[in-house]
Amino acid sequence: MSTEAPKRHQWQWENAAAGAAAGFATVAVMYPLDVVRTRFQVNDGRVSHLPSYKNTGHAVFTIARSEGLRGLYAGFLPGTLGSTISWGLYFFFYDKAKQRYARNGEGKLSPGLHLASAAEAGGLVCLCTNPVWLVKTRLQLQTQLHQTRPYTGLCDAFRTITREEGFSALYRGIVPGLFLQVCHGAIQFTAYEELRKVIIDFKSKRSTLHNQSSDKLLNSVDYAVLGATSKLAAMLLTYPFQVMRSRLQQRPSGDGVLRYMDTWHVMKETARFEGMRGFYKGITANLLKNAPASSITFIVYENVIKLLKPTIRND
Repeated sequence: MSTEAPKRHQWQWENAAAGAAAGFATVAVMYPLDVVRTRFQVNDGRVSHLPSYKNTGHAVFTIARSEGLRGLYAGFLPGTLGSTISWGLYFFFYDKAKQRYARNGEGKLSPGLHLASAAEAGGLVCLCTNPVWLVKTRLQLQTQLHQTRPYTGLCDAFRTITREEGFSALYRGIVPGLFLQVCHGAIQFTAYEELRKVIIDFKSKRSTLHNQSSDKLLNSVDYAVLGATSKLAAMLLTYPFQVMRSRLQQRPSGDGVLRYMDTWHVMKETARFEGMRGFYKGITANLLKNAPASSITFIVYENVIKLLKPTIRND
Protein backbone atom coordinates (compact mmCIF):
# COMPACT_ATOMS: atom_id res chain seq x y z
CA MET A 1 0.00 0.00 0.00
CA SER A 2 1.75 3.11 -1.14
CA THR A 3 2.37 6.08 1.14
CA GLU A 4 2.03 8.34 -1.86
CA ALA A 5 -1.34 9.78 -2.72
CA PRO A 6 -2.93 7.83 -5.62
CA LYS A 7 -2.93 9.60 -8.96
CA ARG A 8 -6.33 10.72 -10.11
CA HIS A 9 -6.17 8.95 -13.47
CA GLN A 10 -5.58 5.60 -11.74
CA TRP A 11 -8.43 3.09 -11.91
CA GLN A 12 -10.50 3.77 -8.82
CA TRP A 13 -11.61 0.16 -8.27
CA GLU A 14 -8.11 -1.32 -8.29
CA ASN A 15 -7.82 -1.08 -4.50
CA ALA A 16 -11.35 -2.38 -3.94
CA ALA A 17 -10.72 -5.47 -6.08
CA ALA A 18 -7.43 -6.24 -4.34
CA GLY A 19 -8.98 -5.71 -0.92
CA ALA A 20 -11.91 -8.00 -1.70
CA ALA A 21 -9.57 -10.80 -2.84
CA ALA A 22 -7.48 -10.35 0.31
CA GLY A 23 -10.54 -10.48 2.55
CA PHE A 24 -11.81 -13.73 1.03
CA ALA A 25 -8.44 -15.46 1.31
CA THR A 26 -8.08 -14.42 4.94
CA VAL A 27 -11.49 -15.71 6.04
CA ALA A 28 -11.23 -19.03 4.22
CA VAL A 29 -7.94 -19.97 5.86
CA MET A 30 -8.48 -18.78 9.44
CA TYR A 31 -12.24 -19.12 9.95
CA PRO A 32 -12.39 -21.91 12.63
CA LEU A 33 -10.44 -19.69 15.02
CA ASP A 34 -13.01 -16.95 14.42
CA VAL A 35 -15.77 -19.26 15.66
CA VAL A 36 -13.74 -20.18 18.76
CA ARG A 37 -12.99 -16.53 19.51
CA THR A 38 -16.65 -15.51 19.31
CA ARG A 39 -17.76 -18.30 21.66
CA PHE A 40 -15.13 -17.30 24.20
CA GLN A 41 -16.07 -13.63 23.93
CA VAL A 42 -19.73 -14.06 24.83
CA ASN A 43 -19.31 -16.69 27.56
CA ASP A 44 -19.54 -14.72 30.79
CA GLY A 45 -19.99 -17.89 32.88
CA ARG A 46 -23.53 -16.94 33.90
CA VAL A 47 -25.62 -18.60 31.17
CA SER A 48 -26.33 -22.26 30.48
CA HIS A 49 -26.92 -22.21 26.70
CA LEU A 50 -23.26 -21.55 25.85
CA PRO A 51 -20.70 -24.37 25.94
CA SER A 52 -17.55 -23.92 28.05
CA TYR A 53 -14.04 -24.62 26.83
CA LYS A 54 -10.75 -24.88 28.74
CA ASN A 55 -8.60 -23.22 26.09
CA THR A 56 -8.37 -22.59 22.35
CA GLY A 57 -7.10 -26.08 21.47
CA HIS A 58 -9.80 -27.73 23.58
CA ALA A 59 -12.44 -25.56 21.90
CA VAL A 60 -11.34 -26.52 18.38
CA PHE A 61 -11.30 -30.26 19.17
CA THR A 62 -14.59 -30.13 21.10
CA ILE A 63 -16.43 -28.30 18.33
CA ALA A 64 -14.96 -30.61 15.69
CA ARG A 65 -15.99 -33.69 17.68
CA SER A 66 -19.49 -32.61 18.68
CA GLU A 67 -20.51 -30.44 15.70
CA GLY A 68 -18.15 -31.52 12.95
CA LEU A 69 -16.75 -29.33 10.19
CA ARG A 70 -20.11 -27.59 10.02
CA GLY A 71 -19.58 -26.26 13.53
CA LEU A 72 -16.06 -25.01 12.83
CA TYR A 73 -17.37 -23.15 9.79
CA ALA A 74 -20.67 -21.93 11.28
CA GLY A 75 -21.55 -18.57 9.75
CA PHE A 76 -18.94 -18.96 7.03
CA LEU A 77 -21.11 -17.41 4.30
CA PRO A 78 -21.80 -14.11 6.13
CA GLY A 79 -18.23 -14.19 7.41
CA THR A 80 -16.85 -14.47 3.89
CA LEU A 81 -19.34 -11.95 2.54
CA GLY A 82 -18.67 -9.50 5.35
CA SER A 83 -14.89 -9.74 5.15
CA THR A 84 -14.79 -9.49 1.38
CA ILE A 85 -17.13 -6.48 1.34
CA SER A 86 -15.40 -4.88 4.33
CA TRP A 87 -11.88 -5.12 2.94
CA GLY A 88 -13.01 -4.10 -0.53
CA LEU A 89 -14.84 -1.04 0.79
CA TYR A 90 -12.10 -0.29 3.31
CA PHE A 91 -9.32 -0.10 0.76
CA PHE A 92 -11.57 1.84 -1.62
CA PHE A 93 -12.66 4.42 1.00
CA TYR A 94 -9.12 4.62 2.37
CA ASP A 95 -7.68 5.23 -1.08
CA LYS A 96 -10.31 7.87 -1.87
CA ALA A 97 -9.70 9.63 1.46
CA LYS A 98 -5.96 9.76 0.79
CA GLN A 99 -6.68 11.30 -2.61
CA ARG A 100 -8.85 13.95 -1.00
CA TYR A 101 -6.39 14.78 1.77
CA ALA A 102 -3.36 14.88 -0.54
CA ARG A 103 -1.97 18.25 -1.44
CA ASN A 104 -1.92 18.91 -5.20
CA GLY A 105 -2.98 15.29 -5.78
CA GLU A 106 0.59 14.01 -5.28
CA GLY A 107 3.26 13.78 -2.60
CA LYS A 108 3.52 12.00 0.71
CA LEU A 109 0.84 12.23 3.37
CA SER A 110 1.60 12.97 7.00
CA PRO A 111 0.86 10.38 9.72
CA GLY A 112 -2.10 12.50 10.83
CA LEU A 113 -3.69 12.36 7.37
CA HIS A 114 -3.12 8.60 7.18
CA LEU A 115 -4.87 8.36 10.55
CA ALA A 116 -7.81 10.47 9.38
CA SER A 117 -8.12 8.47 6.14
CA ALA A 118 -8.16 5.14 7.99
CA ALA A 119 -10.64 6.38 10.61
CA GLU A 120 -13.01 7.69 7.95
CA ALA A 121 -12.85 4.43 6.00
CA GLY A 122 -13.47 2.37 9.15
CA GLY A 123 -16.59 4.31 10.11
CA LEU A 124 -18.12 4.02 6.65
CA VAL A 125 -17.40 0.29 6.45
CA CYS A 126 -18.99 -0.33 9.85
CA LEU A 127 -22.24 1.36 8.83
CA CYS A 128 -22.38 -0.74 5.66
CA THR A 129 -21.54 -4.14 7.16
CA ASN A 130 -22.89 -4.29 10.75
CA PRO A 131 -25.97 -6.38 9.76
CA VAL A 132 -23.74 -9.00 8.15
CA TRP A 133 -21.50 -9.25 11.23
CA LEU A 134 -24.52 -9.57 13.50
CA VAL A 135 -25.84 -12.53 11.50
CA LYS A 136 -22.38 -14.12 11.46
CA THR A 137 -22.09 -13.82 15.24
CA ARG A 138 -25.48 -15.41 15.83
CA LEU A 139 -24.80 -18.30 13.45
CA GLN A 140 -21.48 -18.96 15.16
CA LEU A 141 -23.17 -19.14 18.56
CA GLN A 142 -25.88 -21.63 17.54
CA THR A 143 -25.46 -24.89 19.43
CA GLN A 144 -27.67 -27.76 20.58
CA LEU A 145 -28.00 -26.00 23.96
CA HIS A 146 -30.11 -23.19 22.47
CA GLN A 147 -33.82 -23.33 23.18
CA THR A 148 -34.90 -21.17 20.22
CA ARG A 149 -35.36 -22.37 16.64
CA PRO A 150 -31.98 -22.17 14.91
CA TYR A 151 -31.47 -20.08 11.81
CA THR A 152 -31.12 -22.28 8.74
CA GLY A 153 -28.82 -19.88 6.93
CA LEU A 154 -28.02 -16.30 6.01
CA CYS A 155 -31.33 -15.41 4.36
CA ASP A 156 -33.40 -17.11 7.07
CA ALA A 157 -31.45 -15.23 9.73
CA PHE A 158 -32.13 -11.87 8.10
CA ARG A 159 -35.84 -12.65 7.69
CA THR A 160 -36.24 -13.95 11.23
CA ILE A 161 -34.39 -11.04 12.83
CA THR A 162 -36.34 -8.37 10.98
CA ARG A 163 -39.65 -10.15 11.64
CA GLU A 164 -39.13 -10.88 15.34
CA GLU A 165 -36.94 -7.96 16.43
CA GLY A 166 -37.36 -5.28 13.78
CA PHE A 167 -34.91 -3.73 11.33
CA SER A 168 -33.09 -1.81 14.07
CA ALA A 169 -31.92 -5.14 15.58
CA LEU A 170 -29.55 -5.52 12.62
CA TYR A 171 -27.59 -2.60 14.04
CA ARG A 172 -27.14 -3.93 17.55
CA GLY A 173 -23.54 -3.42 18.62
CA ILE A 174 -23.08 -0.51 16.23
CA VAL A 175 -21.58 1.79 18.90
CA PRO A 176 -18.67 -0.46 19.96
CA GLY A 177 -18.49 -1.54 16.31
CA LEU A 178 -17.85 2.05 15.23
CA PHE A 179 -15.20 2.52 17.91
CA LEU A 180 -13.65 -0.79 16.89
CA GLN A 181 -13.57 -0.05 13.16
CA VAL A 182 -12.45 3.56 13.44
CA CYS A 183 -9.79 3.04 16.11
CA HIS A 184 -8.58 -0.36 14.93
CA GLY A 185 -8.31 0.66 11.30
CA ALA A 186 -6.69 3.98 12.12
CA ILE A 187 -4.05 2.38 14.35
CA GLN A 188 -3.38 -0.54 12.01
CA PHE A 189 -3.08 1.40 8.79
CA THR A 190 -1.09 4.24 10.31
CA ALA A 191 1.36 1.74 11.81
CA TYR A 192 1.49 -0.12 8.47
CA GLU A 193 2.20 3.01 6.45
CA GLU A 194 4.83 4.36 8.83
CA LEU A 195 6.64 1.01 9.19
CA ARG A 196 6.48 0.59 5.41
CA LYS A 197 8.21 3.93 4.90
CA VAL A 198 10.94 2.95 7.37
CA ILE A 199 11.62 -0.34 5.55
CA ILE A 200 11.58 1.33 2.12
CA ASP A 201 13.99 4.04 3.26
CA PHE A 202 16.28 1.40 4.78
CA LYS A 203 16.24 -0.80 1.67
CA SER A 204 16.59 2.11 -0.75
CA LYS A 205 19.79 3.24 0.99
CA ARG A 206 21.25 -0.26 0.62
CA SER A 207 20.03 -0.76 -2.95
CA THR A 208 22.42 -0.16 -5.85
CA LEU A 209 19.46 0.72 -8.10
CA HIS A 210 18.65 4.29 -7.08
CA ASN A 211 15.54 4.71 -9.24
CA GLN A 212 13.92 1.41 -8.24
CA SER A 213 10.23 1.77 -7.37
CA SER A 214 8.98 1.16 -3.83
CA ASP A 215 6.87 -1.81 -5.03
CA LYS A 216 10.00 -3.65 -6.19
CA LEU A 217 11.92 -2.94 -2.98
CA LEU A 218 9.47 -4.91 -0.82
CA ASN A 219 8.77 -8.63 -1.05
CA SER A 220 6.09 -10.91 0.41
CA VAL A 221 8.07 -11.44 3.64
CA ASP A 222 8.20 -7.67 4.19
CA TYR A 223 4.45 -7.39 3.63
CA ALA A 224 3.82 -10.29 6.02
CA VAL A 225 5.88 -8.67 8.78
CA LEU A 226 4.23 -5.29 8.21
CA GLY A 227 0.74 -6.77 8.27
CA ALA A 228 1.29 -8.87 11.40
CA THR A 229 3.01 -6.10 13.36
CA SER A 230 0.46 -3.41 12.59
CA LYS A 231 -2.43 -5.79 13.28
CA LEU A 232 -1.03 -6.82 16.66
CA ALA A 233 -0.70 -3.23 17.84
CA ALA A 234 -4.24 -2.37 16.77
CA MET A 235 -5.77 -5.55 18.16
CA LEU A 236 -4.37 -5.24 21.67
CA LEU A 237 -5.64 -1.67 22.00
CA THR A 238 -9.13 -2.22 20.57
CA TYR A 239 -10.04 -5.79 21.57
CA PRO A 240 -12.48 -4.79 24.37
CA PHE A 241 -14.73 -3.14 21.76
CA GLN A 242 -14.87 -6.44 19.90
CA VAL A 243 -15.98 -8.31 23.02
CA MET A 244 -18.69 -5.74 23.74
CA ARG A 245 -19.99 -5.90 20.17
CA SER A 246 -20.19 -9.71 20.21
CA ARG A 247 -22.09 -9.70 23.50
CA LEU A 248 -24.56 -7.12 22.27
CA GLN A 249 -25.20 -9.07 19.06
CA GLN A 250 -26.30 -12.28 20.81
CA ARG A 251 -29.74 -13.60 20.01
CA PRO A 252 -32.45 -12.81 22.62
CA SER A 253 -33.72 -15.66 24.79
CA GLY A 254 -36.85 -17.60 23.88
CA ASP A 255 -39.08 -15.01 25.59
CA GLY A 256 -37.39 -12.14 23.74
CA VAL A 257 -35.26 -10.86 26.64
CA LEU A 258 -31.90 -9.37 25.63
CA ARG A 259 -28.80 -10.40 27.55
CA TYR A 260 -27.38 -6.88 27.38
CA MET A 261 -29.44 -3.77 26.69
CA ASP A 262 -26.81 -1.33 25.40
CA THR A 263 -23.11 -0.49 25.37
CA TRP A 264 -23.08 0.98 28.87
CA HIS A 265 -24.90 -2.06 30.26
CA VAL A 266 -22.42 -4.54 28.74
CA MET A 267 -19.46 -2.49 29.99
CA LYS A 268 -20.88 -2.29 33.51
CA GLU A 269 -21.86 -5.96 33.75
CA THR A 270 -18.58 -7.23 32.29
CA ALA A 271 -16.50 -5.08 34.63
CA ARG A 272 -18.64 -6.03 37.63
CA PHE A 273 -18.62 -9.81 37.23
CA GLU A 274 -15.42 -10.49 35.28
CA GLY A 275 -13.12 -7.49 35.68
CA MET A 276 -10.60 -6.47 33.05
CA ARG A 277 -10.09 -10.12 32.12
CA GLY A 278 -13.64 -10.25 30.76
CA PHE A 279 -12.82 -7.63 28.13
CA TYR A 280 -10.03 -9.83 26.77
CA LYS A 281 -11.82 -13.19 26.58
CA GLY A 282 -10.87 -15.07 23.43
CA ILE A 283 -7.70 -13.01 22.96
CA THR A 284 -5.57 -16.13 22.41
CA ALA A 285 -7.74 -17.36 19.54
CA ASN A 286 -7.81 -13.82 18.21
CA LEU A 287 -4.00 -13.59 18.24
CA LEU A 288 -3.64 -16.96 16.55
CA LYS A 289 -6.17 -15.93 13.93
CA ASN A 290 -5.33 -12.32 13.19
CA ALA A 291 -1.54 -12.10 13.17
CA PRO A 292 -1.15 -14.61 10.30
CA ALA A 293 -4.49 -13.55 8.82
CA SER A 294 -3.34 -9.96 8.46
CA SER A 295 -0.16 -11.15 6.79
CA ILE A 296 -2.26 -13.15 4.31
CA THR A 297 -4.46 -10.10 3.69
CA PHE A 298 -1.63 -7.74 2.87
CA ILE A 299 0.34 -10.31 0.83
CA VAL A 300 -2.72 -10.97 -1.35
CA TYR A 301 -3.61 -7.27 -1.53
CA GLU A 302 -0.18 -6.06 -2.61
CA ASN A 303 0.28 -8.88 -5.15
CA VAL A 304 -3.18 -8.38 -6.69
CA ILE A 305 -2.35 -4.68 -7.02
CA LYS A 306 0.82 -5.62 -8.89
CA LEU A 307 -1.14 -7.94 -11.20
CA LEU A 308 -3.75 -5.28 -11.95
CA LYS A 309 -1.35 -2.43 -12.69
CA PRO A 310 -0.13 -3.72 -16.09
CA THR A 311 -3.73 -4.25 -17.17
CA ILE A 312 -4.66 -0.74 -16.08
CA ARG A 313 -1.73 0.77 -18.01
CA ASN A 314 -2.76 -1.11 -21.17
CA ASP A 315 -6.30 0.23 -20.86
